[in-house]
Amino acid sequence: MFHQAVWDEKLIIEMKGKRSLRLPYEDRDYNVEIPDILKRSELNLNDNEEHEVLRHYVRLSQMNYGVDLNTYPLGSCTMKFNPKLSEEIVSMDQVRYIHPYQDQSTVQGALQIMYELQEYLKVIGGMDAVTLQPVAGADGEFTGLLLVRAYHENRKDYKRREIIVPDSAHGTNPASSTMAGFTTIEIPSDKNGLVDLNALKEALSEKTAAFMITNPNTLGIFDENILEIARLVHEKGALLYYDGANLNGIMGITTPGKMGFDIVHFNLHKTFATPHGGGGPGAGPVGVKRHLEDFLPVPVVRYDGKYYYLDYNVKNTIGKVAGFYGNFAVLVRAWAYIKLQGGNGLRKVTERAVLNTNYIRKKLQGHYDLPYKELRKHEVVFSGSNLKKYGVRTLDVAKRMLDYGVHAPTIYFPLIVEEALMIEPTETESKENMDHLADIMIKIAQEAEKDPELLKTAPHNTAVKRIDEVEAARNPVLTWKMIK
Repeated sequence: MFHQAVWDEKLIIEMKGKRSLRLPYEDRDYNVEIPDILKRSELNLNDNEEHEVLRHYVRLSQMNYGVDLNTYPLGSCTMKFNPKLSEEIVSMDQVRYIHPYQDQSTVQGALQIMYELQEYLKVIGGMDAVTLQPVAGADGEFTGLLLVRAYHENRKDYKRREIIVPDSAHGTNPASSTMAGFTTIEIPSDKNGLVDLNALKEALSEKTAAFMITNPNTLGIFDENILEIARLVHEKGALLYYDGANLNGIMGITTPGKMGFDIVHFNLHKTFATPHGGGGPGAGPVGVKRHLEDFLPVPVVRYDGKYYYLDYNVKNTIGKVAGFYGNFAVLVRAWAYIKLQGGNGLRKVTERAVLNTNYIRKKLQGHYDLPYKELRKHEVVFSGSNLKKYGVRTLDVAKRMLDYGVHAPTIYFPLIVEEALMIEPTETESKENMDHLADIMIKIAQEAEKDPELLKTAPHNTAVKRIDEVEAARNPVLTWKMIK
């Protein structure tokens, strides 16, 4: 199929002289004087009939891969299915055609949705206040760290300029910390993949502004020492920040608030099934405890019992962190998802996600190495280091998976796991789909032993064979044309 698509693409490009445009006849005078400087003697455009154009783009869609097509097991990314009901709702005229400059009296329904989403996230996160303004997870991190800075500066504690992160932290954590004007201090994990308490104690000081972690962590392990961690951080006068990337492992069962966190950002594209990838748009709301509420960005959506309104009177606000009030269509999708699930449904989402993860862990254990403790939450991180004796790397496993028509999991992250294979099936995958994925990965592990060259030259059945990824990143070819 893929080779046929390449041949058809070449055929389409070379064909000239066809037309698909059909304009209705109207008795009008279209004689418009166009200045010579704006006229072109020749247009370098392809000539194709309508059905050929349609077939071309359908073929391109078939060559692509998405969560609507099959399992998308990228660890940490939480690539869950996006319910089509949410897409129908955001396609309604009441959502599509409102404008941020409209008078608030004309958008009461939109403000009600935003207010209700704030209230839902407060409960889910165990927080006291929420802002919907950040437009991505990383933007939520940045906003949260600006709140940390404002909090300490408001108390005249200007020496707090260090953010502590574990070595299993998400890659954006140190970047967000630096952007917010802090210095990042990294501490190691212990032998169980958890926060090393001794290392944390040594790193904490009067310079510490916050400790920034996620729980469960990027290994999919819940840190049972989290209450002790919260005590140690707060005793030093610092804040505890929750990276919400892994909220799908605890939602409806516990909250960051119960664990002692002061700040949490929510990845709506992960936990609440809004579209993910392609560079956006996204949404990364931030929740805070009461002592940080006066620093939230403006405006915040309020309700006085009769009227929804935008409140700009936040006492010590950090100001605006995005244009207008956030990515509204993404917020609506998350609101619809929460409405669709209900409180009990959100808990079941987590229970099934954890069950699916441990099912795939059990299936693959023994075929790939499993570092650290066995029980996992939302995701599991294997190691392909046991295949190195055959000359096979994790990259080779990932490329070979493409030959079987499934997407590879995240590889080489987190960095603390050698030859990492990070799998997050999410709650939306059936047992049959997970069996299919596991059977393919087991077969590939067997192929590594019997025919390692098959893996090292994979993929074999895709339109594009293995590329030089370093060269591709440095010299991308950005064109609509098919490049051989």
